[in-house]
Amino acid sequence: MSAALRIAPLVFVAAIVQVTVLGGARVLWAEPDLLLVTIVCVALAAGSIPGAAAGFAGGLLVDVMTLGTLGTTSIVLTLAGYWAGRYGETTGRGRRYAAPLAAFAISIFAGLGAVALHFLLGEPVAARDALVTAVPSAILAAVLALGVSRITGLILEPPRGLERPRQVELV
Repeated sequence: MSAALRIAPLVFVAAIVQVTVLGGARVLWAEPDLLLVTIVCVALAAGSIPGAAAGFAGGLLVDVMTLGTLGTTSIVLTLAGYWAGRYGETTGRGRRYAAPLAAFAISIFAGLGAVALHFLLGEPVAARDALVTAVPSAILAAVLALGVSRITGLILEPPRGLERPRQVELV
């Protein structure tokens, strides 16, 4: 089964849960962002291009479901998926702390990027609220990443014994 067929249900379920269950929820001054954490974990496991594609698809789903400005969440999550994928390709792959660290840092940058994007589009945005919740939300994202990274690792890891040979020997 291809990676896209394993990534798509993860992103779809995370987007649905983000909008329906976690939309507007606050846990100790933090706003949980399951979709962002899922995108980061997928990008760490699959790479930068699948991470960016998953971020775009997940962001587009959220924008359509919430009737928000089409493309704003997609831009932010595309960049988040790409950055997480590059981190995973360069230094983070196989390290236990990679998912919480990437989720923490990218959560802060994605929150600030979303505020800046809404400001540039001329939409009303409360920067103070975003800045107050940035660090608690990033800590919550790091905690969520511990569980989500295990789930994505189990789903995206290729089955053992079914790997394709890299070279064929001619006799």
